[in-house]
This record gives sequence, C-alpha cells and structure tokens, in this order.
Amino acid sequence: MKILVVGSGAREHALCWAISASPLCGTLYCAPGNAGIAEDVICVPLNADNIPEVVQFCVDTLIDFVVVGPEGPLVNGLIDNLNLAGIKAFGPSAAAAQLEGSKSFTKEFCTRHNIPTAAYARFTSCDKALAYIQEYGAPIVIKADGLAAGKGVTVAKTIIEAEKAIVAALRDDAFGSAGSAVVIEQFLTGEEASFHVLVDGENAIPLATAQDHKAVGEGDTGPNTGGMGTYSPAPVINQELTEQIMKEFILPTIKGMADEGNPFKGVLYAGLMITSNGPKLIEYNARFGDPETQVLMLRLKSDLLPALIACVDGQLSNFNLRWDDGSAVCVVMASQGYPGEYRKGSVIKDIDLLNTQENVKIFHAGTVRSSDGELLANGGRVLGITALGTDISSAQANAYQAISKINWPEGFYRRDIGWRAIKN
Repeated sequence: MKILVVGSGAREHALCWAISASPLCGTLYCAPGNAGIAEDVICVPLNADNIPEVVQFCVDTLIDFVVVGPEGPLVNGLIDNLNLAGIKAFGPSAAAAQLEGSKSFTKEFCTRHNIPTAAYARFTSCDKALAYIQEYGAPIVIKADGLAAGKGVTVAKTIIEAEKAIVAALRDDAFGSAGSAVVIEQFLTGEEASFHVLVDGENAIPLATAQDHKAVGEGDTGPNTGGMGTYSPAPVINQELTEQIMKEFILPTIKGMADEGNPFKGVLYAGLMITSNGPKLIEYNARFGDPETQVLMLRLKSDLLPALIACVDGQLSNFNLRWDDGSAVCVVMASQGYPGEYRKGSVIKDIDLLNTQENVKIFHAGTVRSSDGELLANGGRVLGITALGTDISSAQANAYQAISKINWPEGFYRRDIGWRAIKN
C-alpha cells in the first residue's frame, strides 16, 4: 500500500514509525514531516492545512490510505475532501471533529447525552464574562472555544488570572477566531488521565492508558503547554474504571454522534479528571494525543495499520490489540522560553548516538536539517525522548539517561515526568 501520514510533529513521527513496521505498508510518505521523520520515510513539502494541495498529491501519487495526525485539517474537512476524491482516510469528518473543534459544541452534546462533565457557561461578551467571574469566583478554568494549539486553556487560581485570560481572548484577540467565544468551566480537583479509543462509527476498542503532563514546570506548575511529557500505563485507571469510562462516556458519545447524523470514525481521545465523585470529561480530542501517542506506539505490540483500516471500514469489532506488559515514559525537550517566545535555529548535537540504544526511541517534533546536515531546533516542543521499562520508574530512568547524552544547551525539560505514578 501507498500511505500518507499528514502532520509534522512527534505524534506523526510515532505513527510513521509504527505504520512502517506493518507488512501491509509499501511506500510511506509524510507531509510535511520533520528531520527525524525524514530518516525513516519520504517527506513531502506540503502544507497540511492546504486541503486542495494535500488531496491533489494523493490523487497524483495514487495514495491508497491517509492517516491524518493534527486536529486542524480534521476540523477543516480534510477527511471529507479525501473521501470525495475516492481516497480512504483515517480520521473523523469535519462534522464529527466538532467534538474537538468547539468546546461549546462538546459541552452542549454532553448535556444532551448525560455525559458527566464540569459545569460551564459560554460567553462572547467580555463584559458579561468578567461579571460572571466576579460572581462565581476562583479557582476557575477559562477555555478558548476553538482550536488554539493547546494554549487556549487557563487554570486560573485567582480572579485576576481569570480576568486576564478573558481579556486576552475576547478583547485582545490572543487566539484569533478560536477565542471569539470562551467557555468558563468549574474547576475540578483530582488526577488527570488520557483515555484513547479507536472507533469505527459504531464499535470502539480502548487503547492502553496514559497520563500527560501539560504544565511547563516541575510538580505540574506554571502555564499549560501542548504537553511536556507522558507515561503509560496510568495507574489511576484500573479495569473497573475503564469499564465505567466506556459505559458512561465513550459508548454514549459514539451512539449520540451517530444518532445526530455525525458518526465518528477515527481515534477519540477523552481528557478526564478522576475526581472523588468519579470521572468527569475535561475535553474530547478527535485525534491521537501528543505526547501520548509516543508512549502508546512504543508499547503497542500489534500491527497498527490493519486496526486503522478497520476503523474506516466499520470492521473494528474483529480486532483486539496487544500491549507490552511494561511501561513507557516520554520526556519532551523544548526550546528555552516555551510556551512563550523562543528562538529557532539552535544546534542539537550527539542525538545520533542514541539511535541504537535499546528500549529508547527519539521522536522528533520541531526539527530541521541545515544545509550542512546539522540538526536544528525549529519549534517550541522539539524532541520526545521515549523509553520502555519494566515499570514507570525504570522507564523514567532510561529516558533521563538518554537525555543526559544529548548536547543542546538551548533546550530544557521537566525532570519529574511520571512523578504521580511513582508516588502512588
């Protein structure tokens, strides 16, 4: 098969790495990819958000199957356009991807289908939102309604923090059209977990559990990022809780989307808060998580590609995925200054020394090669150092041992990824 993976991050690198191992995979392309992906597959310099360009490449190259990584092209209808061109593609339609594309859509959907989530209110008026904050108090959560690259959420511990987030979105246009409305949510206390399922429109099978560290600083402090690391499995989710999540969240969502005429096919990723009153939905994502995909792909023992095809063909009920019995940890190395302003172009050295290290895989996120072959940082999150171990502690140790060999003074990383699992 000729296959195209759309995207340029570490998630797409992990997907390419897994798909390339399938005997069904012939020629594998990635658009646009990055320096690490280019070591394994053919990278094509396409703009993932330019839907006509991507579709035309697939038609001209006779692509058999497309896997779309990032949320933007999904929300903007890439799957719909590929299907119209007769090309089989993994991911939800634009209508189904609203589960991620609009926070208010998901909140209203949860209300209609009795899916447990935090109380909320939606505002387009800055003044009304500020008045609501004064009445409700803090802590409280402010979310840009649309897609904001993982940076549109503020967990405000004070009213002043909440007011700044509201003004930034509704008055200062910090998130563009994504912040033309905000959803203000009840602050939930508990432990977060990431729950992924593959969906074929009717059936769903859960993937291994994972837990993300979104905050930039140790101890899960500081502003939110796209993710500074993750680990799998997440001890907070046992078999009993898995069954509860499937019954109360996943299956009602799949049935509800189908009943409303927007059947969901692809991967549905529920961000959950495990509270003292049971799990609550924080958000839905319509694609694989990043950096969760990195640990999931390292632990996956089954062939990923047939499962993705089964989602598209409505044949998922015939599948059962196998997972490594151990654990995996991914530590993100980011450019100094991230998630704020950062400089591109710094040189990363000695990473090639890790290519043969057992139980370690470096997934590239924001990297390019210079004209003379040097590896350069080209983004906020740059590398995902991912390692296997018999348990979280050993996987963590393997990841940090690998990081110690990388020579990149302009980068930084958290030194406590997996701390909750180890503590518990």
